Amino acid sequence: MLCPKCEYEYHEGITTCPDCNTELVTIEDFEGNLVHPKDWVIVSTCADIVEADMLKSNLGGADIDVLILNQNDRSFPVVGDLSVIKLLVKKNDAEDAIAIINDINKVE
Repeated sequence: MLCPKCEYEYHEGITTCPDCNTELVTIEDFEGNLVHPKDWVIVSTCADIVEADMLKSNLGGADIDVLILNQNDRSFPVVGDLSVIKLLVKKNDAEDAIAIINDINKVE
C-alpha cells in the first residue's frame, strides 16, 4: 500500500496514511495513474498566463485534461515577459483540443 500524496509505502492492512490522512492505494493503482511526459503533446503556446488559463478552461469544459507549462522565471529581472507558456493535452485528445483552440482563435 502506498500514499498517493506523500508516496510513502506502508504494510498491508494499513488503509490511511498516518502523516496526511490520505487513503492508501495499491502500488499498481498508483503507477497506473502517473502522468508520463511521453503521453502529452503541446497543442498551443501563449505569451500570457491569462490566455493560457482561458484556453485551459474552455478545453476543460470539453472534458480535456490540460497541463500548463509556465517557464516564467521571476527571479531574473528583465523588461517585459520573455517566457513562453505551453498548453499540453493527452495525445488522444490533441486533435479535438486543436480544433477547439482554432475555433476560439478564429477571426471573423
